[in-house]
Amino acid sequence: MELLIMINACKIASSSRVTVVIPCFPYDKSRAPVSAKLVPAVLQWIRENIAEWKNCISFQRVTSIADRLNVEFALIRKERKKANEVDRMVLVGDVKDRVAILVDDMADTCGTVCHAADKLLSAGATKVYAVLIHGILSGPAISRINNAAFEAVVVTNTIPQEDTMKHCTKIQVTDISMILAEAIRRAHNGESVSSLFSHAPL
Repeated sequence: MELLIMINACKIASSSRVTVVIPCFPYDKSRAPVSAKLVPAVLQWIRENIAEWKNCISFQRVTSIADRLNVEFALIRKERKKANEVDRMVLVGDVKDRVAILVDDMADTCGTVCHAADKLLSAGATKVYAVLIHGILSGPAISRINNAAFEAVVVTNTIPQEDTMKHCTKIQVTDISMILAEAIRRAHNGESVSSLFSHAPL
């Protein structure tokens, strides 16, 4: 509601155009995963921080990332009883003696991603990383991450994480401010924004 009031105030003040920048829009149900749009930030972190990235296997909504890194991908199918509660997980793919990277667009209480990490390790994965685009990390999320066998949990700074990092050394933040800044510049100048994500350098 506050956002609508501010937009209305700008329009009343005769603004010719109003562009709203919302890095994390929690009420949105996107048709395509946000993770695919932030491939540049994710790829850079993986290549700089995972020495064995060429022997990785990727999971969950990451076909575009796997394609860009030229690694295999597998799937974890989850069945939910209700929100924040996973009933069953099914792993499709071979992870034995591989490094696994879990990628998801949003993580709240982290029950699902921690359960997935356990599933991967029990299936023979040597290491498990998690890349979470929007790290909400509410409730028991921090204790779950601390107790899980992650090498690292990477989130973007669409949500401030300074306080979270004080309580969990596994959490690392990758900055997407330059991507947002360039998207704003392109939108303002009428240039293509989609090409910013689809033609990002490896």
